[in-house]
Amino acid sequence: MTFLIILTVLIALLYTGLPMFAGMFLFSVGILFWVEGGVPTLGETILGHLDGYLLVAIPLFMLMSHFMVRGKVVDDLYAAAHTFLRHIPGGLGIATVFACAVFAAISGSSVATALTIGAVAIPQMLKYGYSPRGAYGVVAGGGTLGILIPPSAPMVLYGVASDTSVGALFMAGVIPGILLAAIFAAYCFFTEGRREAKLIAEGTFVRPARASLREMGHAIKRSFWALTLPPFVLGGMYFGIFTATEAAATGALWALLIAAFIYRQVGPKQIWEGGQEAARISAVLFMIIVSAGLFGHMLTKLHVPDQLVAWVVENNVSRTQFLILMMLLLFVLGLILESFSIILITTPVILPVLAQLDIDRVWYGVMLTINLELALISPPVGMNLIVIRSITGAPLVEVDKAAIPYMGMMALAIGIIMLWPQLALWLPGTMQLGN
Repeated sequence: MTFLIILTVLIALLYTGLPMFAGMFLFSVGILFWVEGGVPTLGETILGHLDGYLLVAIPLFMLMSHFMVRGKVVDDLYAAAHTFLRHIPGGLGIATVFACAVFAAISGSSVATALTIGAVAIPQMLKYGYSPRGAYGVVAGGGTLGILIPPSAPMVLYGVASDTSVGALFMAGVIPGILLAAIFAAYCFFTEGRREAKLIAEGTFVRPARASLREMGHAIKRSFWALTLPPFVLGGMYFGIFTATEAAATGALWALLIAAFIYRQVGPKQIWEGGQEAARISAVLFMIIVSAGLFGHMLTKLHVPDQLVAWVVENNVSRTQFLILMMLLLFVLGLILESFSIILITTPVILPVLAQLDIDRVWYGVMLTINLELALISPPVGMNLIVIRSITGAPLVEVDKAAIPYMGMMALAIGIIMLWPQLALWLPGTMQLGN
């Protein structure tokens, strides 16, 4: 198919060392010159893809994440999770998953979640007898929750590219995110619980006692303000108080107040650094958006979306068959491309097919996001694996092996969401929607 040929050539071009945005931009311009003899609407195309109110949410969510990371709230989050769960078999691993889930709702970044939680949790798990592979795996898997549990920059980008409500996408990620965290926690309960039982029988391990009410109260008190951010942002969107962009702005302000006045870790210098970091990352992302927008424009001129729809109709491809093929393609792309590029390259092509097969764009967006998470822990270059190696200094092959069970669990989660769409669609259907 034309799209696969174009995609193969583009990937080959990117492997020459060109930055992603430059490769897509130059490739698209070259094809348009070849097909049409010029790009008369280049300026309009660029401005059209940047002239979106929703895009403002991306640097604001990054700013919110920066303030909470600089505020060092993760120590209290992990301590609270450990206090409540330490007496359960596999309690440290479950506490790590819980801390990852909560921090994901604060940071919106899988890499930041793996880095921040991993730096605290891995030494604790190793101290209490976890195998290195068990400790690395739970942080690798739990860290991926960063882009599924809202807020999520990839979801914002997909919402812009597919003209889908970002508020609906955020709400759609909540139940699948909880489901995935529960699957991870259950895995820790059974695998680490079995290991702990063996050590207890040998007399080499004593499971920590259940926390007292006083300890629980102290843990809640210390982590209270950090725990207010997720319901503040998500609750505001769910009840229609503000849109996703307004949620990003108010969330960033709330995070700043918590970090500056409760934790007293953020001052004028950190605010300036946070603004610089958000601007730098957003500028790179916006360049990718422009180049991917031009790439999509080129594909439209070549009638690639129409060809894909015709292929689906001619071969009588069912909805399930198409989704399985797309999940496989997205997984392969995730091994060689980063998530933003995957979203912007594939979304314009498949939108007509989603309409043809009556596939809900919110439902597809959740499965897309889980697949992008899967890429983050897929060897050889999953970003979360590299982060864990940087924290621990462990051989990358050992970290890779630790992630394999979690890859299987994420594939299982995609299958569950595919079979039961309402897991993703029920919550958005009950909310007051806004972009």
